Amino acid sequence: MSIVFKAISVAEREAITSFTMKSPFRNCDFSFANMCSWRFLYNSEYAVVDGFLLIRFWIEEDSRPVYMCPAGEGDFSRAIRLLEEDSLSQGHPLRILGVTQEGKSLIEQSFPEGFRFIPNRDYFDYIYLREDLITLQGKKYQSKRNHVNKFNKLYSYKYLPITPELVPECLTLECKWYKANRTDEDAEKLTHERRSLTFALQHAVELGLTGGAICADGQIIAFSFGAPINSDTFGVHVEKGDIRYDGVYSVMNREFASHIPDRYIYVNREEDLGIPGLRQAKESYRPAILLEKNIAIKKLPR
Repeated sequence: MSIVFKAISVAEREAITSFTMKSPFRNCDFSFANMCSWRFLYNSEYAVVDGFLLIRFWIEEDSRPVYMCPAGEGDFSRAIRLLEEDSLSQGHPLRILGVTQEGKSLIEQSFPEGFRFIPNRDYFDYIYLREDLITLQGKKYQSKRNHVNKFNKLYSYKYLPITPELVPECLTLECKWYKANRTDEDAEKLTHERRSLTFALQHAVELGLTGGAICADGQIIAFSFGAPINSDTFGVHVEKGDIRYDGVYSVMNREFASHIPDRYIYVNREEDLGIPGLRQAKESYRPAILLEKNIAIKKLPR
């Protein structure tokens, strides 16, 4: 049986989230908003087969297909075999990316000794208790409280939900941020990010995004947005701020967490990509879960 994959677009939100919202997978890769806003780079596709959501995308450097862990109920081993058939038909052994412990357990139960699992620390997700990000209680958050208190003393600000009318101002801030942070080494990466960000903001309603911004001195000085990953975890996909306002990121983080719907217990703030400063910043918020993600590679028959 060959799988008929379909391009992921904003029109596919209900079809995809009907699986992801019920799944145990909390990794940021399962956010529909992420799948859709990055499709331009990965040509992401999906199919629904025998009760499972199957996701395929393409690694640009060698034009090979890779997959996400099947999400759904039914014969999990059959879903994996279908992915393997599809991958082999493209000339490559099966690779599944972003495999968490839940996915690893399912794969190992279905295919004992059938896969190699390679963890990549740079792509582990940082997941926090939403309540911790709001209250900043305890000694471990003393420095964060200090940043927030200093900002509150220095500036008068408003928190605003991102509406279509506010999107141009957010993009103006992003443009300033891009010019201030762009280097020759990461120019391509940041260009991809701003394309994804722009698409997401311009299709916020269709993607199911929640967004918020900090306004001070009559202008937007920070904004953030994200979307649900599953029934108890909300993903924060973008956060930008003007660092001339001391403490602006601490305030943006806290305000946004407090405006995420109450039903979400966890907040996934994604990976650090091995960037030292980003790793330090994410670790400083003391994640409740450092979510291990693996590449699962199907072993070839001897």
